Amino acid sequence: MTKGWRLVDAPAKLAKAETAIRAARVLALDTEYDSFRYFRDRLCLIQVQTGEMTWLIDPLAGLDLAFLGEALNDPAVRKILHAGDNDIRILKRDYGFSFRNIFDTHRAASLVGIRQLALGKLLETYLGVALEKNLQRSRWDLRPLSEEQLDYASLDTAHLPALAERLEEELNAKGLQVEAGRTFAGMTAVLWQPRTLDRAAHRRLPGFAVLTGKQRERARDLFRWRFEKAQETDRAAFMILSDQQLAALAKMEHPSREAMAALLPADRAQRFIGELLTILRKD
Repeated sequence: MTKGWRLVDAPAKLAKAETAIRAARVLALDTEYDSFRYFRDRLCLIQVQTGEMTWLIDPLAGLDLAFLGEALNDPAVRKILHAGDNDIRILKRDYGFSFRNIFDTHRAASLVGIRQLALGKLLETYLGVALEKNLQRSRWDLRPLSEEQLDYASLDTAHLPALAERLEEELNAKGLQVEAGRTFAGMTAVLWQPRTLDRAAHRRLPGFAVLTGKQRERARDLFRWRFEKAQETDRAAFMILSDQQLAALAKMEHPSREAMAALLPADRAQRFIGELLTILRKD
């Protein structure tokens, strides 16, 4: 059986994808990104379906995707997404793309009164298609991607055009075309916003309520330091230090290299002890 997708991870593979995408009047679009391990959501894969073929474009391969931006901004080309707000935000952020003429199956289903809006549920309800979502938390940032991952990624767009057709029929039957158009147009205006420090979030550290005044100041300073370090290294905050480790550091009676080396993983102790000591010994 011929695969319904092609991996595009080198310039030599890009020409066929470009030809197909430029010729298509309907594109189904999805992305895979990692918002769990990185401070700044990392775009890892772009899925573009042009009919019978899904092009799995690797954004980590340094490809020139200007042609894709032209298609996404072309009002004559319909772009179908499902809950596409973050896909739009990230593609705008990373490539400066603009979007026109989109149809979002999640928003359309909501407008016609559907309560269970997950893609798998909608596909089952409208098309009788069972969609496995067991790889959603997969390591999309690692290369090479497995055949199983690529099969999975391609299925997220494979049925979107048929689903959109069914939902559009319902929108029309209920006289919701204009409202849907306004909703979709509003989605094209979304922008990615950098993560900012929640200045009260340190109060949610475990055991914060029983800390002394001095320890609470330490917890605040440690929390801010972790946020800035995560931002600097583009890693999720928990990969710098856990909430439990921050709380334990805040309570430390006599901060020392030895005490912290016993508390922290060796790699992080080696990297961060100097900075942490400065915070903990601050008057």
